[in-house]
Amino acid sequence: MAAGYLEILRARHAARLLAGTLVGRLPNATAAIAIVLFVRAEGGGYTLAGVLAAVYGVANAVGQPLLGRLVDLHGQPRVQLSAALAAAFAMGGFAFAGIAPLPLALVLVAAAGLFTPPLEGGLRALWPSVLRREEQVHTAYAMDAVAQEVMFTVGPLLVTLCTSLWSAQAALLVLNGLGVLGALTVVVSPPSRAWRSAPREAHWLGALRSPGLLVLLGAFLFVGIALGSITVASVPYADDHGGDVVYGWLMAALGLGALVGGVAYGARRWVGAPERRLRVLVAFLAVCYLPLTLMPGAVAMVALTALAGVFLAPAIACAFVLVDRHAPRGTVTEAFSWLVTTFTVGHSLGTAVAGPVVEAGGARWGFAVPGAAGAVALLVLLATGRVLAVPAGSGVVAASSENDPNRAVEPRFSSGDRA
Repeated sequence: MAAGYLEILRARHAARLLAGTLVGRLPNATAAIAIVLFVRAEGGGYTLAGVLAAVYGVANAVGQPLLGRLVDLHGQPRVQLSAALAAAFAMGGFAFAGIAPLPLALVLVAAAGLFTPPLEGGLRALWPSVLRREEQVHTAYAMDAVAQEVMFTVGPLLVTLCTSLWSAQAALLVLNGLGVLGALTVVVSPPSRAWRSAPREAHWLGALRSPGLLVLLGAFLFVGIALGSITVASVPYADDHGGDVVYGWLMAALGLGALVGGVAYGARRWVGAPERRLRVLVAFLAVCYLPLTLMPGAVAMVALTALAGVFLAPAIACAFVLVDRHAPRGTVTEAFSWLVTTFTVGHSLGTAVAGPVVEAGGARWGFAVPGAAGAVALLVLLATGRVLAVPAGSGVVAASSENDPNRAVEPRFSSGDRA
């Protein structure tokens, strides 16, 4: 299983790009908890902390695809590094200015979210030029999804460690400083400096003019809703079965399940059409959410939560392949950024939906939300099978089968056009 991952990491520049991207994304991965801890340290209430964290999240969702389009137009170094510096300066200003005056705090937090560099989409655009072979890129997508789970597990621990050793203000400054160093590590690398997007057709919709991409965004909006609703529904369950410790185990199990699933998925060389594989993965994802409504004891519930996460990273990794195929020429970074944004928005919607459901019907009905959302995601993919199978429109180059026995480079595959 490890051989495929080691082969990728031994490729020139691969380990550097992956590590730099993960470090560069630390400010984004830890923003919510870092803002909450800082606001509380400044004497603000949870409502204010939640508002500022939400402002950051909304601004980030808006900025990712916009900056992704700029990367496709102007290259990675100019946009990624400038955005990282702007985001760090804005968050640094917030760390020194504090929560008063409030309008200034809102502006600074919004700017930090808006200018967060699209490093995640940029890395996925770079993989084909670094690895060349299609099956390696597919494995890299899976490794990428696994690495995100590790980052979102380690990141909050770094925030709490910095806060306990120094202060919440220091945590904001240190993590954003690390973010700039991570972005710098990526953009000065030869693959990032050499990368150029394919020639693109001028269109105000950019990547969104692809019907296939819109289908993927619609499906993963509901996958995000499912994941967000679990985080809320787990709170009242944990209150009745052991408190914060149980909640922490449930969230850790969800991430562990996704990590294990992603590692196993990336270790295998898959054949067949990826759109069919994605439907199967999302179907398993939806089915594995259903046992959560049984709400057994804490140990069994942790196991069920881990099972609920197993197919998340594989589904995301498979979606990366389809995003690459359906993105109009010259819009690949923007397309990947749209997927990140849609998933984030879905997660926020899931938390918003699950709250009233839990208050009205309790934790059991809250755990019914992810199953329902997963089912809707599957229905979206089933109802639009033809759209995913053959990209339509002149702006999108047709996808080809993965069943080529010679593993020839696909007409749309990025290693041919460096985007």
